[in-house]
Amino acid sequence: MEKKSEVDNNLIESLREKARRIRLGIIDALGIGNRGHLGGSMSCADVVAGLYFYKMRHSPDKRTDPNRDRFIMSKGHSVLTQYAALAEAGYFEKAVLSTTKSLGSILQGHPEHTTPGIEANTGSLGQGLSVGVGMALAGKVDARDYRVYVIVGDGELAEGQIWEAAIAANHYALDNLTVIIDTNGIQAMGKTRDRYDIHNISGRFAAFGWKTFEIDGHDIADVVTALDAASVIKERPSVIIARTIKGKGVSFAENTHNYHNNLLTVEEREKAVASIMSM
Repeated sequence: MEKKSEVDNNLIESLREKARRIRLGIIDALGIGNRGHLGGSMSCADVVAGLYFYKMRHSPDKRTDPNRDRFIMSKGHSVLTQYAALAEAGYFEKAVLSTTKSLGSILQGHPEHTTPGIEANTGSLGQGLSVGVGMALAGKVDARDYRVYVIVGDGELAEGQIWEAAIAANHYALDNLTVIIDTNGIQAMGKTRDRYDIHNISGRFAAFGWKTFEIDGHDIADVVTALDAASVIKERPSVIIARTIKGKGVSFAENTHNYHNNLLTVEEREKAVASIMSM
C-alpha cells in the first residue's frame, strides 16, 4: 500500500490541523475537574479527522439522508473525539462542548443517538461492531451505496460479540464496512497485553476473511491511504489496525493508563493545550 503522493500535501496539512482542533475540542469537552476519558479520545483523533474531513459523505444539513455514510464509535467512552469532530463539522456550536456530561446537555459521557450526528448508542463495549454490521447489511438490502465505519478499541477485542460480528460481516460479504482498531496498547488498568492479549490482531481478522491493513494511526497520509484502499475492496469487509499512542498530543498523558478516565486541573489543562499546539 503506497502512501498518498506529495501532490496531496495541502490535504495532509489540512487534516493535521483538523486533528489539532479535534484535540483542543476534547480538552474543551473534558473541562476542569471533570472526570473523562482523555487518553483513548486523543489516540483516535487523527483517524477521526480523516473520516469526518476526508472520507465520509455527511452533512449537518442532511443528517437523515439515506445515502449518508455512517460512523459508530464502538469504544463509546472515547466519544469526546466524535463530539469535537461534530462541532468542528457544524453539527452544533463549539460552545456546547463545555456542557459535556452536564444535566440536560445533548452531550453525555457515551454516545446517544439523540445527539446530532450520532448514529447509535454505544458504551457497553463489544456492541458497536454488531450495530455497524446491521447498518452495512441494511445498506446492501436497500441497494444503497453508503459506507459504514466503526472504531473499536484494542482492549474491546476481548469481547466475544466482536468476533461474532466479524464472522457475520464476512458471511454477508459486507464490503461497505470498514473497522478501525485503535491499537494504543493500554486500557483502564494498564497494558492490554497484560490483561487479555489478543496477539496477532491482523492475522485473526484475516482468518475470519477480512481484508487487513496496518498503519501508523497518527500519520495522516497513512490514514487517508488506508481509508481509500479499504473503500475499493470487494466481497468482504476491511479492517485497519491503527497503531496509536494513548493520550497522543498531551505529553504528560501519553503511554499511560493514568488518564484513561481522569480529570484535569487548571495547570494541567494549560499544559495540555500548549502540548497540542506544539504538535
